[in-house]
Amino acid sequence: MSEPVRSPSVFECCAAATGLVRGMVRPRKPDERFLRSIADAGLPAAQRTVKITTLEQVPRTVPTPMIVEGRFDPRQIRNSLTSFVVQHPEATFLVDPSFCLDAEHRAIAQLPSILRVAVQPPADTIPTITALQSEPQLPAPGFALPTHTHWDHVCGLLDFPGLPVHLHSDEHRWITGGAVAPVGGVRDSLRDRPLEQFDLDGPPVLTFTRSRDLFGDGSVVLVDLAGHTPGSIGILCHTESGWVLLAGDAAWHYLQIDDIRQKSSYPGLFADVDRDATFKTLHRLHLARRTVTIVPTHDHDASSRFTTNRIDPAQALP
Repeated sequence: MSEPVRSPSVFECCAAATGLVRGMVRPRKPDERFLRSIADAGLPAAQRTVKITTLEQVPRTVPTPMIVEGRFDPRQIRNSLTSFVVQHPEATFLVDPSFCLDAEHRAIAQLPSILRVAVQPPADTIPTITALQSEPQLPAPGFALPTHTHWDHVCGLLDFPGLPVHLHSDEHRWITGGAVAPVGGVRDSLRDRPLEQFDLDGPPVLTFTRSRDLFGDGSVVLVDLAGHTPGSIGILCHTESGWVLLAGDAAWHYLQIDDIRQKSSYPGLFADVDRDATFKTLHRLHLARRTVTIVPTHDHDASSRFTTNRIDPAQALP
């Protein structure tokens, strides 16, 4: 049963509209002092490799200034609701099960109307379960691991009843703590299923201050990307072709990471719980991009650069 919707205030709507215009003219500048203060702890000592598969999805084109603050070139970028399958020798898991059957009524209806206009996906968007069924060579996932709990990263779970979910404890508190789900969040996907909470209680990795070694062999390490939501994580994977960081919505597009540009205020003000923390996370990703291939979940071109773990060096991210 759908829950009441938490609607943004008139003040929040005005701030988003004003911020969108201001950001086009004068985008937020990188914090050079903070950049210089970031230490790099290096990569984990991985003992094994994993395979990543991007599940098929239909992109839509979006004007670049609506995604990347103050960026007009290229004129448009491709955005999609991407899901991934990661195969580890001990388990196969589903990252960001993004879209469910009948999502219009089961998930999008729970969003405030001002957000529905911005996030409405194409009519031919592929449900995660359909995309997974079209990859019969993949093992069935043993659990799901969302980078965070916004609707477009968990509503696909509605088509996988009983599938266990691994979730950062900070994220669990955020999504379940109030009388009404946070803006962009839906709770139905997490109900009535095994839920294993975890903390980022491991050492710094690369430019990120906290981590968790998922299998204890350095091949899949969860890192702290808080800001977009309180418990947002990145999933650092050691593949045969190199290190790949599935970065969720810490950035919506790789251009944000390359330029250190925050999300445009509309809809970014409604999506990022803590804009300052999200901006600092962008700085950490900017430095980490020298070492790892970073894939924001919604960046269709970034996620399409590899299939079944094989990254084409000619298409490698800069």
